[in-house]
Amino acid sequence: MNHNAIYALYSNVVTVDDTAGARDAQGNQVGIDMDVVNAWVDPNAYKAKRIAEYPPIGDQLDALWKGGDAAAEMLATVQAVKAKYPKG
Repeated sequence: MNHNAIYALYSNVVTVDDTAGARDAQGNQVGIDMDVVNAWVDPNAYKAKRIAEYPPIGDQLDALWKGGDAAAEMLATVQAVKAKYPKG
């Protein structure tokens, strides 16, 4: 069960349990449309993918410090990752 999708799609849900289902603040069962939940795409998924492929921050700072070709190459590397994993 995709808990993140349920919390994002159903604002009244405060707890989700794989066996007990979704519940509101009063403990009432909340009906969940699993087709909608399964179709949900995390709008922030690109962030983790970018982080995994960006060069280490130390290398980025070193390239900025050096400037010139090093900075231009680092900028191209970062922009390629952003293009590979666009927002939304």
